[in-house]
Parts: sequence; C-alpha cells; structure tokens
Amino acid sequence: MNNSDSQRGMVLFAVLWAIAFCAVLAMATAATFRGVASVVAIDRDRAQADGLLSAGLEAAAGIAAAVRDAPLTDRGTEIALSTGSVRIRVSDEGGRIDVGRAPPEVLASLLRYVGADDDDAKMLARNIVDLRKPVERTGSDDAPKPQAPTDKPDTPAPPSASPFTDTRQLMNVAGMRAEWMTAMEPLITVYGSDTVNPLTAPVAVIRALPFFDEARLDAFLNMRRAPLADPERLAFVLGAAQKFLKVQATQVVSVQLLASTTDRYATAAQAFIVLLPDDKQPYRVLAWNPRSPLAPTDRVISVGMQ
Repeated sequence: MNNSDSQRGMVLFAVLWAIAFCAVLAMATAATFRGVASVVAIDRDRAQADGLLSAGLEAAAGIAAAVRDAPLTDRGTEIALSTGSVRIRVSDEGGRIDVGRAPPEVLASLLRYVGADDDDAKMLARNIVDLRKPVERTGSDDAPKPQAPTDKPDTPAPPSASPFTDTRQLMNVAGMRAEWMTAMEPLITVYGSDTVNPLTAPVAVIRALPFFDEARLDAFLNMRRAPLADPERLAFVLGAAQKFLKVQATQVVSVQLLASTTDRYATAAQAFIVLLPDDKQPYRVLAWNPRSPLAPTDRVISVGMQ
C-alpha cells in the first residue's frame, strides 16, 4: 500500500468516525429534548391542576356562603373550565363527632359502633379524654368562635384551640386499632363541638350516638327533609340521644376537591375552611392536604390560618 492509499484510508476513517459521533450526539440531543419536553408538559399539567383546585376551593366557599343561614348538608357539584374540570363536595364539620370535645359516652358509643367491644370502647374513650385534659376548657364547648381582636386588627383570630389538630392523632391512643380508625374517619372531626348538629349529621353519625333507637330513624330523616324542620322536634324524635344534639350555625366547612386537566392529569385535595362574620376575607383556610386522586378521603393536618 502506497502513501496515497494510506492517506485516503485515514481520511475515510476520520469521516466515518465524525459521522458516528454526530449520530450519537444527535440521538443524545433528541433524548434531552424529549426529556425537557416531558418535564415541561408535567409542570404545565401540575400548574393547570393547581389552578383547577384553587378554582374549586373558591367555588366551595361560595356554596358555603350562599347557604350561611341554612343547614349545609353534604352536597357536590362539578365545574368545567377550558383547562379541565374540578369536582367539589362540601359538608358541615358540625355534623360530625368532635374527638376533642365530645363527652366520653359519645366516644365510647362511637367506638362500639365501629366494632370495638364494650371494654375496649370504654378504655379507649378514657384514653382519649386523658390526652385532651391539659387543654380542656371551662364553659361552653360550642363550635369554633372568633376570638377577641388581637394586636393585628386585619387578621381575625382562628377558631378556639382543640386538643387535637388532626383526627389521625387518635392512632397514638393506646389500644387503638387501624380498622377502627378507618371506620371512624368519615364520622369524626377536630373542628366541631361537644354536640352534633342534627340538621347536617350523616346518618352514620346519628347511628353512632349513645341511646340511638333504629326504630326512630325513618321518622327523624323524614322530618329532617321537610323544608322547615323544627330543630327541637327533630331532636326529640331521637329520644334519649337528643342530649348529644344541638342545632348550630355552620362555620367550619370540609371541602373535597378532585381536579382533572384536559390531558387527563388528575390530582385531589381536601381542605377545611372557616367563614367568619364581618371578615375582610370571604373565607380562611384552616388546613389543606393534597392527596392521591385514587385514595380514600383523608382527614387533614392543621396548618393554621392563612
């Protein structure tokens, strides 16, 4: 092989190597662009979903405000926007059993309702009461009320303190079982009072009360459905269980949100909001908890007023 053939071979090798290098670089660049495009698309979907959740929360506050003088029974709706849709469900926390304020006999009855035997129910009720003793207050334990103005007149004070900030804290109670906690979750709150609002309470909450008589339930429900239900007669229908019932204005509202973008990206959240009279803000967020759109409803961790 002469020198010219050798040189041509080296040139050919260099050209092929350059082509191979450019091909690898092109593939790497394409992969990078695809990755960046995917990240951008995900960020866009998340931003749109967050916007839908915010819109849903605003709508939920509007629903609660519209029925301020009437019982806020569990209700839902769906809003469609250009970026997707959001499902909304609102309910009154006053219709649930407040584990931080309910009497021991109510707690024990609730635990029996979800499967605990009598001895375990009484023991757990005592343990719950023991946990809340350091912050128990004297006087009325009605639903959260605005406190006296502080040195920040533009910021209304939050509802009165509760010994629990999250219903899941009950899992720390000695003797509590996960299956009982799961069954209780839809029936309990940390934003209620020492009584239950009979106008907004789910049927399961009514059944869980002490001295509940199943034979009286149909009459109670029929009377509650009436346009102008008499609260006193309504409670009287339930007999001895009426001592644990009290009609009260809705303040703390549970909001469940499920958002889905046009690209089928889904997300969900649950919030607690409070509507305070004469407040400069239409509502205040007590708690916010993002959750899986496929998961059952979680109770939320209190994050304070925003």
